[in-house]
Amino acid sequence: MIEFAFTIAEKVLKKLGGLVYDEISSARGMEKELDKLKDSITLVKAVLMDAEKKQSTTQGLRVWLELLKNVFYDAEDILNDFEVEDLRRQVVSRGDILRKVHRFCSRSNPLIFRTNMSHKLKKLNERLDGIVRKKIDFQLVEGPVNNYRPLFQEEKEKHSFVRASNIIGRDEDKEKIIELLLHPNTDRNINVIPIVGIGGLGKTTLAKLVYNDERIIRHFELKMWVYVSKDFGERKLMENTVKTATGDGQDYGNFTMDQLQIGLRDAIKDKKILLVLDDVWNEDRKKWEELKDLLMVGASGSMIMVTTRSHLVASIMCTTPTYNLLGLRHDECLSLFVRYAFMEGQERQYPNLVKIGDDIVRKCGGVPLAVMTLAGQLFLNTRERDWNVIKDSGIWEIEEKETESGILPALRVSYEQLPSPLKRCFAYCSIFPKDYEFNDFEVVQFWMALGLIVPMNERQELEDVGFRYLEKLGHGFFVQDFRDHYGVVRFRMHDVMHELALSVSKDECSVVTANRQKIAKNVRHLSFPDPDSLPQDLPTILQDLDRVRTVCFQSAKEGPSCKSVIETCLSRFQYLRVLNLSRSQFDQLPKGIGNFKHLRYLDLSWNHKIRKLPSSIYKLQNLQTLILAGCDEIEKLPRNLRYMVSLRFLCITTRQKSLPKGEIGCLKSLRVLWIYSCENVEHLFEDMQALTNLRTLYICTCQSLVSLPPCIKQLTALEILLISGCESLNLARVGGQDDQNSSQFSLRKLVISFVTEMVELPQWLLGKSADTLEYLRVEFCPGLTELPEYLKNFKSLEQLWILGCPLLDERCKLETGEDWPKIAHIPNVNIDSVDIRSTDV
Repeated sequence: MIEFAFTIAEKVLKKLGGLVYDEISSARGMEKELDKLKDSITLVKAVLMDAEKKQSTTQGLRVWLELLKNVFYDAEDILNDFEVEDLRRQVVSRGDILRKVHRFCSRSNPLIFRTNMSHKLKKLNERLDGIVRKKIDFQLVEGPVNNYRPLFQEEKEKHSFVRASNIIGRDEDKEKIIELLLHPNTDRNINVIPIVGIGGLGKTTLAKLVYNDERIIRHFELKMWVYVSKDFGERKLMENTVKTATGDGQDYGNFTMDQLQIGLRDAIKDKKILLVLDDVWNEDRKKWEELKDLLMVGASGSMIMVTTRSHLVASIMCTTPTYNLLGLRHDECLSLFVRYAFMEGQERQYPNLVKIGDDIVRKCGGVPLAVMTLAGQLFLNTRERDWNVIKDSGIWEIEEKETESGILPALRVSYEQLPSPLKRCFAYCSIFPKDYEFNDFEVVQFWMALGLIVPMNERQELEDVGFRYLEKLGHGFFVQDFRDHYGVVRFRMHDVMHELALSVSKDECSVVTANRQKIAKNVRHLSFPDPDSLPQDLPTILQDLDRVRTVCFQSAKEGPSCKSVIETCLSRFQYLRVLNLSRSQFDQLPKGIGNFKHLRYLDLSWNHKIRKLPSSIYKLQNLQTLILAGCDEIEKLPRNLRYMVSLRFLCITTRQKSLPKGEIGCLKSLRVLWIYSCENVEHLFEDMQALTNLRTLYICTCQSLVSLPPCIKQLTALEILLISGCESLNLARVGGQDDQNSSQFSLRKLVISFVTEMVELPQWLLGKSADTLEYLRVEFCPGLTELPEYLKNFKSLEQLWILGCPLLDERCKLETGEDWPKIAHIPNVNIDSVDIRSTDV
């Protein structure tokens, strides 16, 4: 995709502007090559807008863009070599460094490094020069380089008429919305009802059914239908609204905004109006408030009905609860499919086709547009072979030649609305299996490892920006089904959205699901979701690749031995960023794992055979994420973890009885620490206070843990704390002593579960969190006799969940419970999975 090339170009230019190269690039000729690279990329970046417009119709241009993108990637890899060298020097400069670490680092002779890098840069510039010279063949026009926007879709003319007899499965939705329009629950002068759903669900169709209903026609004195679209400007919206309101067909192009506003007020004054704003994208609250203010001159009971794909738009505009439009039932989808795939009555002659059609419909996720377009492709075609082709691929394998006849192109309108960094984040999620349940920590760390997260300034935490990205993708239904699981947000991607991600990332990502599946030579991200389908000659196949940045063996099943695959990766993929071997079973990692100097993400979770990690793992000084959850046979964590200076996310399982000082406590970049299923651990490390950037701490299933170290109170950045399954833990005793001195952290979330020794919520744990705590969950702590008095001072607390604490059931009863005054101010109180405010007591 062209926006990938543009984004990578910007990233390379940003790297070239960094200060890290000043000293390293002082070798003769290297500074000149770096400047030349910067100039060439700046020059070619200026024509990318025009190239994007023309590439869909010019095969040669598409090839040129692909070559250009590959050079940009290679440039990024070379510049990352500089960053790796800079970090190596920082590690060497540490006064306490071990002799063997120094020997390892000294192998990279500075003079040899500079010579090699100068040679690489020269070859890269020669390649880039050849590609840049060819741009003249395509007569590309320079455009603004700082305001790149993807090519917008051509504006679609719509009208508000739809034949009700052609609609299946929306009668109930129609009646509910009509009821909301005719009998609003508020006394506002004008109310807004948003209809929200993914592209293709039929939001516009439903709105038209409502708009044309006789009851609506009789109820509203003036009806207006305005198609908004993502590219509508404020003025264009106002022009069309006035034109619809007056109905005089006048050209308002020369009117000023003041004249347009006066014209709108005059047209709607004292009239009960219904305004439909179809396909709204703009998320500027101020603009919508201004429009609503203009419409306030209408009579009481006036309504605005909005269709949008964005929950954020809905939340900005609505005055009544959002109407979330769901997909059709399977029987409704099948009826719709039969209607569009067969002539009337013809389906009775072809029961086998109906059966295949049933399977096709199940892939459509209840989306009417997907059903109708696939059915339309098969109309009057009675060859079973063709139907099976659609069932097994069809829309799910749409290539660049796709047209507006499929659901993926329709959803691509939503995709094109995303900022460039989010496009790549969404696209690269395609390497996870269909129906995979993501969690927010995992996917954000994955994005970070690939360098996809772009903070606006140095003060922004990468994790925070990543969570914002995820929230944005959720608003647009690119991911869905969010649920909070003990502070970890889990979610899924709709099948159709997954196919969209595959479609836009197909040049870079390959999900290998068949033995003989061809893998493109330039692929950069590889996933093998099903161990049973792995090609037997996989190591040989991997030998032909050299640009891979991601290798994932992501499966719920136990995978095969990965030794040969890992060794192939070691020999071929020098720029590997992500290595996911979760649930794969092997005895040991090769010692050469330490040679993955660019590796940022390593997942070895749920390996029940590995007993020891190679000592060379400490050499992964760029590693940001290390996941060892469920590796229940690891006898001891490797020494020298403290030299993994880039670690931000660490999840460990070990058979050790104690975690030593001078290792994890030295990881000052650490943001998230999970101590998971360490069944023998009795004591945590005593230098925890050095983790000044630690924001999330999970201590789970550590049955032998007796107490927390006093230094835990000094985790000044800590925001989220989860303690679960620690049955021997006495939270009243810190470091083996009774100590009620308050901690120095201010929590946002606290979860305590299966801590059976706890009889009261310790005040030291929450002493500084009265103004920050938003979420408190206490589960299966049968000894907990009452809630503390100080909880009534926690004014920021929005959610309280209590489960499996029998002594609290009566005490927390609405109005009558002894502890109710302590928690009455909390908006959401849930006792034993029941919202007590919604229950008659």
